[in-house]
Amino acid sequence: MCELLAMSANTPTDIVFSITGLIERGGHTGPHRDGWGIAFYEGKGCRLFRDPTPSIDSAVAKFVKGYPIKSKLVISHVRRANRGKVCLENTHPFVRELWGRMWCFAHNGQLKGIKRRGLKFYQPVGTTDSEHAFCWILDRIREQFPQPPSKLALNRYMRELGWELDALGVANFLLSDSRYLYAHCSTKMCWITRRAPFSNAQLIDADLQVDFATQTTANDVVTVVATQPLTDNEQWQPMEKGELRVFDQGLSQRLR
Repeated sequence: MCELLAMSANTPTDIVFSITGLIERGGHTGPHRDGWGIAFYEGKGCRLFRDPTPSIDSAVAKFVKGYPIKSKLVISHVRRANRGKVCLENTHPFVRELWGRMWCFAHNGQLKGIKRRGLKFYQPVGTTDSEHAFCWILDRIREQFPQPPSKLALNRYMRELGWELDALGVANFLLSDSRYLYAHCSTKMCWITRRAPFSNAQLIDADLQVDFATQTTANDVVTVVATQPLTDNEQWQPMEKGELRVFDQGLSQRLR
């Protein structure tokens, strides 16, 4: 299956350290050779980089690693294709507009029967179950809430949609509306929040470590979400099946 990565922070932060580990899994330390992508939010805007080549060989990945874009919210994905050919339109993350916000989505898993669910407002460009699921989620949200609802109402509805997708198969996904990061766990996902006092971290997939104390301030809060831990000297928090977490400025709220 694919692997997911996201970041939520209270201050613009680069994700070079974490993305370096994920890129290694795209064809070197992992089998996810069927494309990769990353989305950086900047206010309401979204910088999207996607490449259907393995991240370990991707010139786009080398550019992203060498250009530390700072953002408060990032979503990334390395793909191991099971449905849909290897091509740009099938490469995650996917982006659509709703309520004047850019929504971004990346998914890990197979969803049997999702394409039999009709779509009204949004249509997939590619052929993956994942993009169809994203369009279905936004369709349901738009029908339920023609205007932006309260945060609580949206969170509860998002949890219900995650459970509906769980019934179809594996629905590990990351979703953002440019304000909040939603992480839904169907089988495997974990997260870590880094805040003062900061310490060293060592990547599992590359010979790279960083002392976050030298790159942060005492007020920084940075949370990283991943399919599986990226470092081997930190305590990552596993999510439970059916769990939805909402991250806002690096802080999390659990919905079950």
